[in-house]
Amino acid sequence: MKPLKIAALACALAAPLTVAAAPHASAYPVKNPVLVKNALYQAGPLPTTTCDDLPAEPVTPTEARTYINEALRCLESTWGRHLKKAGLPYEPVKVRYVTSLPKNYCGSEDGETIESSEVWYCDWDRTLSFKIGKSWLLGPPDLDLFNTTAVMYGYHVQKLAGLYDASEDLRAGSKAEHLEQRRRMYQQVECLGAAFMKSVWPLPGKTARDWKRVESSYHGDTAEYGKAASIKQWVKAGFRTADPASCNTWVAPSSKVS
Repeated sequence: MKPLKIAALACALAAPLTVAAAPHASAYPVKNPVLVKNALYQAGPLPTTTCDDLPAEPVTPTEARTYINEALRCLESTWGRHLKKAGLPYEPVKVRYVTSLPKNYCGSEDGETIESSEVWYCDWDRTLSFKIGKSWLLGPPDLDLFNTTAVMYGYHVQKLAGLYDASEDLRAGSKAEHLEQRRRMYQQVECLGAAFMKSVWPLPGKTARDWKRVESSYHGDTAEYGKAASIKQWVKAGFRTADPASCNTWVAPSSKVS
C-alpha cells in the first residue's frame, strides 16, 4: 500500500524476499551496473513539453478516465523520447479501468470499498490498472491524480530500463536489507514522477503553491516505503532538475533512503 498519498493506493508487484548468506548479500553499496549506472541516468534532463490539453480535474468516473488518458499521453511523449535518446527500449504502457481486480492479480490485493481509488502497475503484462473510486472525485481541484499517474508510470520506466528486473534479482541478507531495496525502488519512482512534472511545468491554471501542496502531502513513516522526509527529498530533487540522474537512489547511502 502507498500510505503517503491520500488519493490513491499505489501497488506494484513486490519482489520476494530472497535471503542469502552474508557474503553474497547485496548490501550498500549496490554494485549491479544496471541499477547504479543505468543509461536512463545518462541521457540528461527530460525533454521540455507541455500538457496544454489536460482537462479540468474530474468529478465523474468518465471525466477521470479522460483526465488519466490525457496525462498518460503526455507521459508517453516525454518518456518515449527520453528512453529512445538513452538507447533503451520503449513501448507504451497498457491501460485498463476496473471495478475490482481479479483475485491475486499480479500479487496485489484490491481495496475493500467503492470509495477507494487505486492504481496498480503489473510488470508481468506491463499494465496500469485504474480503479476509480469516489476519493478521486471529491475535494478541491489539485494535482494529486496527475502526480499519482506520473509516479505510477515510473514503474513502467523502471521496467523498460531494466531497473525493475535488476532489483528483483538482488539478494538480501536480512529482512531489513530487503526492505531497504524496496525503499530504493519506491523512492525512485516518486522522484521520476516529480522529474516528469517539472518537464511539463507550468501546467495550465496551476501555480507553485499547487506543487508545494503535492510535496507537503507526504506523511507517515513505514519500513516498506520509507520516512516521509526521505521521500520528500527525492521528490524535491526530481522536480528541481527534471533529470532522472537525480533519481539514482541506488548510489545513495542508506541514510538517504531510510
